Order: sequence, then C-alpha cells, then structure tokens
Amino acid sequence: MNARLPIDPAMPAQPVPQPDTPRWWQQHVTQVRQWTPTLISFRITRAEGFRFVPGHYARIGLPDAASDAVWRPFSMVSGADDDFLEFLVVLIAGGQFSRRMAALKVGDPVLVEKLSYGFLTVDQLAPGNDLWMLATGTGLGPFMSILRYPAAWRSFDHLVLVHSVRRAEELAYQKDIEAIRDSEATSGVRADLRYLPVVTREKHPGALYARIPQLIINGRLEAAADVPLESGHSRVMVCGNPELGRDMRSLLTVRGFAATRRGVLGQMAFEKYW
Repeated sequence: MNARLPIDPAMPAQPVPQPDTPRWWQQHVTQVRQWTPTLISFRITRAEGFRFVPGHYARIGLPDAASDAVWRPFSMVSGADDDFLEFLVVLIAGGQFSRRMAALKVGDPVLVEKLSYGFLTVDQLAPGNDLWMLATGTGLGPFMSILRYPAAWRSFDHLVLVHSVRRAEELAYQKDIEAIRDSEATSGVRADLRYLPVVTREKHPGALYARIPQLIINGRLEAAADVPLESGHSRVMVCGNPELGRDMRSLLTVRGFAATRRGVLGQMAFEKYW
C-alpha cells in the first residue's frame, strides 16, 4: 500500500469537498479476482466527479455494520478514462483491513475519498527517451494505469516494465500487459513496451532470477531489455517495498539520476507500499 503523500501541486483541478458534505463517495464492488490466496484485485463503480492522473492513489474505506470504516491508500490499476476503479491488494494476516477485504464480494459498499494523491506520474519527470517502471509485488498497480495512459506512449521511445515477485503465480496482469502492448503496437504510437518479469524464489521460464538491484549491478536487466539505463535519456519510476526504494535510490544516484526538487524535473521518482 502506498504511503500517504502531499497533494501534487501539478495535479489538474479536482472537486474540493465542502465542510458540510462527506469527503468520500460510496461506491460498490462489481468484480473480485483472486490471483493467489493472498493476492486479489477488485473493481468498483466510479463516481462521475472522481479524477486522477495515472500513477496516483486513492484512499479506500471498507465499512462495517459494527464499527467505523477502515481506510487504506491504494494506487489505481485502471485507466484515467475508465468508468470503474480497480485496485491490486495483498492480504496481510491479522490485518483489520485485510480481514474485511478477504470477505469482499460483488455488491458490497466501498468508500472512496474524493481526492487522489501522489507524485508517481509521468509529468513529474524530465523529458527523456526511455521510461523504466520498476515494481515489486502490488507496486505493479500504478504502472498498469500508466500503461493505459496515451501520453506515456507518445512521450517515450521505449517503455520498460519490470515486475518482481517471490513466486511466479504472483505475476498478475500478464495477459492484460500483453493485450495493452499489442493494442498500442498497432495504433502507430511512438513507444514500444518491453515487459520483464522477475521471480526471486524459484526458477520460472521467461523470468529473470534475482532481485532488481542485483540485476542492474550485473547488467542483466539492461541486457534483457536491450535498452541502456543512463541518466541522459532514461527516466525511472520505482514502486515497491522500502528496501527496493533505498537500494534503487543509491544505485541511480551514483549513475547521475536525481529526483525532482524545487520545481526542477528529475530523472527518477519513487513510491513505497508500506
């Protein structure tokens, strides 16, 4: 899950809740998909007034008849123009939110705050040739939304999506990624998509076998993508566990990458999931 961040000043104007109105909309579940016993995605209806930029996250509340709603932040998997919202969630043993999430079924109510948040957006990066999207686990979520964002395909020559999981069964949305790639390839857009699955705890055909930072250090990730990772033309988004964020920030800084600061657009952006 995403850590809460300040509202992005570059975001387009959004409806501002008035003091005497709820800060959230009540929506309902239209689809639940079980990827593994602890990994699910769910789709809900979308309020007409809810706006977000691909890469943003929303605060989601699960109500309970016996107690107040429990709230958690999740990145949108769905596209900015879809008429639904979709999220990818890992269930945590003993978690109050996860307990309610595990029981979620079609038709159940879900609360959605009226504002979206975050800085993991394409417009937070300096212009470049190649966009690298590095994810662990459910960190894939915002990148699925970005892949559904036409501006990303128009702005870069290469999109490189790297998704690292422990077990191969956790490689969610593979068919969706292939469908997006094939659809965009026939539409005459500028970019192409290189999808690189990574599995760290078992060998799996077609997947790299090591942590993302190690694959960068030994050069295997660049070789597999057939795209160099250089600050002059590469832009990097990282979304995943805190260890990945720390390691990648160190690695990329040494290579000359910088984060956006004081209005100066940088070459790397980060989001952490707890």
